[in-house]
Amino acid sequence: MSFETVNNVLMLKFDFLATVTVATVLLILGNWARRTFPALEKYCIPAAVIGGVAFSMLAWGLKEANIVTFKVDSMLQTPAQLVFFTAIGLGGSLGMLMRGGKLFVLYLVVACWLIAILQNVIGVATAMATGIHPVLGVMAGAVSLEGGPGNAAAFGPMAEKLGVQGATVVGIASATYGIIVSGFIGGPLAKWLIDRNKVAITTDEDKELTALQASLDAEKREDTITSGKVMGMFSLILVMMTLGAIVAAKIKALTGFDLPSYVGGMFMAIIFRNLNDVKPMIKLSQKSIDLISDISLGVFLTMAMMSLRIWELYNLALPLIIILVIQTIFVIAFCIFPLFRILGRNYDAAVMCAGMIGHNLGVAANAVANMDAVCRRYGVVSPKALIIVPLCGAVLVDIIGIPNIVWFINHFAK
Repeated sequence: MSFETVNNVLMLKFDFLATVTVATVLLILGNWARRTFPALEKYCIPAAVIGGVAFSMLAWGLKEANIVTFKVDSMLQTPAQLVFFTAIGLGGSLGMLMRGGKLFVLYLVVACWLIAILQNVIGVATAMATGIHPVLGVMAGAVSLEGGPGNAAAFGPMAEKLGVQGATVVGIASATYGIIVSGFIGGPLAKWLIDRNKVAITTDEDKELTALQASLDAEKREDTITSGKVMGMFSLILVMMTLGAIVAAKIKALTGFDLPSYVGGMFMAIIFRNLNDVKPMIKLSQKSIDLISDISLGVFLTMAMMSLRIWELYNLALPLIIILVIQTIFVIAFCIFPLFRILGRNYDAAVMCAGMIGHNLGVAANAVANMDAVCRRYGVVSPKALIIVPLCGAVLVDIIGIPNIVWFINHFAK
């Protein structure tokens, strides 16, 4: 850690060790805040966002007062980001599609993959109409609303490297908006659909989905976390990361298409996972993978939050508000008109619509919270919704969602 004066203002420079130390302390404080203030837990605000944004708000205030500015060393952010996305890829089993049945596939294709594309189309069109860079519309589209703070923190630097100023802060602001708003909308929308359509409060058992959930539960019960398993899964993730970086570099050399290395790692992991499902080579420990994923996400997301330049929102505030309001109206309308009907116009469909609002505006935790609230309100649990929505909205959405984002950013950054 060192000090220097820049333009008569003191600059505090955090070295690598100091940055990691501050980031982990902020992450711990974020978890403390979630336990202490129920609203943060209720609306599923990630601990990394709480701690990191608090730091960036403090940095903003001190900068505006010409007291001190901060410079952090985010060297660990990129490796942690690579680990997180690659770990996510190891959960992308296409075999779930084969075992999940028609409703599972329908929800994934319509409520996840199609929505991700449409959110980017709307974001780009609205950004161009309001006179800002179209890639900022992508950042306020599927990047943040479908992908949450993690994707926003990952794709923001990529967009900024291509010349789109303010991409990261727009993405993080949009993701935070979505997390908060989705918690207010999902449950009331499901209730409105149930009341308006006089839906019977009943649910039918789906044997295919029940069998899928039983299989997943059995795998979890058999799995245990040990140092050996964690090291084995971490080594596997590192191998996939390395292969992904090689593939990404080759694609860029041959086509000029900028495929981020973490996306390459994620898709190498998806390919490996599905080959391993067909012909088992390695016994995967999902609990160990989840542990690695949680730690890496916390570190990289907190560091990304610490580096936010909030003042870049000054000239983008009004266009961003317009984009987000239109995105919110679109998701609500999509639920009311095509989706509810496509999913069967029944109680399960209404609960799934509440979940869809959660993960298409916020994060997977919002989806689960919304569905839980609806099921508690009516006293009937929807097993279909509670199986389909988290698996599709948290894991399998990225199979199409990530390439869609990469294409939009590369295409409109030119």
